[in-house]
Amino acid sequence: MAVRPILKMGNPVLREQSKKIKDDEFGSKFLKDLIKDMSETMAKAGGVGIAAPQIGELVQVAIVGIEKENPRYDVEVEFDEEIIINPEIEYLTEDLSGNWEGCLSVPGLRGYVERPAEVRVKYRDINGEHKEIHSDDFVAIVLQHELDHLFGKLYVDRINDIRNLVYEDQLVDEEE
Repeated sequence: MAVRPILKMGNPVLREQSKKIKDDEFGSKFLKDLIKDMSETMAKAGGVGIAAPQIGELVQVAIVGIEKENPRYDVEVEFDEEIIINPEIEYLTEDLSGNWEGCLSVPGLRGYVERPAEVRVKYRDINGEHKEIHSDDFVAIVLQHELDHLFGKLYVDRINDIRNLVYEDQLVDEEE
């Protein structure tokens, strides 16, 4: 398979609604190849998640995987790579959690986004099996961020104050 180009903010594909994977597509060569490409692309870019629209495929497939020592995020969370297909998200609290989010499709920038602090995601895996993730930490933020891509949203749409959109190197300088 291959590392694919990542679409950047401004590409109209990133603003479109993705289609659900049909029952007869689970376990298919198309789906297996797509997931392999997404995983390799995410790893090469150093991301903690990627969604199919980011590589030009308008289907409801996302991958989230957080290594404990990820250079892009200073978090003490580890989450084994999970393939999320046809997700449904449930917000379990009105409490918000804020974080400086980045995105492979918005390179070089970070934005402070507040999102619901606790979520449950019901989804299917590559074989069509029903699964569920419940999270109330950094994983919840990453899940919401990646699932937004499936519905034509970017994190910049969720920034409450545009002054909280900064270049990554300036954010690092502020924290030092």
